[in-house]
Amino acid sequence: MLRLVAILLVVCMCLLGQQAVLLVLHKGGHSLGFYSTEGKLLTTVPVGKHPHEMILSPDGRLLYISDNGTMRIEEAGVGGNTISIVDVAARQKVGEVSLGKYHRPHGLDLDAQGGLLAVSAENPDGLLLVDTARRAVVKAHDAKGKTAHMVRFGPGARHAFVSNSTSNDVAVVTLATGAVKNIPIGERPEGSVLSRDGRELYVCSREGHKIYVIDTARQAVAAEIATGRGPVRIGLTPDGKRLVYALLHDEAIEIADPAARKILSRVKLTGRLVSLGISPDGQRAFASAEELDTVYVVSIPEARLLRSFKTAAGLAPDPVLELPARR
Repeated sequence: MLRLVAILLVVCMCLLGQQAVLLVLHKGGHSLGFYSTEGKLLTTVPVGKHPHEMILSPDGRLLYISDNGTMRIEEAGVGGNTISIVDVAARQKVGEVSLGKYHRPHGLDLDAQGGLLAVSAENPDGLLLVDTARRAVVKAHDAKGKTAHMVRFGPGARHAFVSNSTSNDVAVVTLATGAVKNIPIGERPEGSVLSRDGRELYVCSREGHKIYVIDTARQAVAAEIATGRGPVRIGLTPDGKRLVYALLHDEAIEIADPAARKILSRVKLTGRLVSLGISPDGQRAFASAEELDTVYVVSIPEARLLRSFKTAAGLAPDPVLELPARR
């Protein structure tokens, strides 16, 4: 009987290991939370103070987290100067990258081919390139703007596009030379996402209430998509047919057709949304209202709220990533 019980326990543990998991960054709790898809907290991993963004390595093994050190972009303070590295399978922090004189790291992007991590830093403003194998900064560039908030590699990782939120422009940094072209756009540029073919970059203008479409070859604005109030973070479904973004002021998620340049639907939620993530299969969107300690799960095809769950008070959830079930 005891042997049977032991076998059943092993089987149950294996099944649990195969289930999908949500990674929720606790901006107020200085930690990364592992949750079931229903919202049950499984474990937490301490990271740096007030983490803001995270990105998964191409092999799904490591998670890189920007330890910003302040709760919000508007707050004063020197901030942190590290990138935390978490082993996803082991569920523990396994290292960090020192950014030296650069503090308040925020946006992150990864070049799967070259193994470079792009980091935007706000104090002083700059674009940093981190060698993920060496876990060290190998290059720093001036984005020639104010408040380097979010960053996205362009096609082939030859350029990086940095949202300079206070100077209201997107800096196109040529990584080989450090040359910069600043593209003026609407007020408070924040999150961005690259089209699947790399030809267009979609950039949220939080206070301009638009998504600016940048032609990555011409490095110029090609079009605009009118949105609700306060687009902050944005994602693109794997098929490239739907833009999904969070509205800070309207407390909603909108879904738009990037080809037609128009809004298709809106899902009204509650609270000021600060993040937007999309599941690997493109079926679900995740958005957090940090002031309410609430995470929302939205069906993209049906444009409806599927469920929501609360974190512990004061954790202030921000970005959410779904790890698919292991087979």
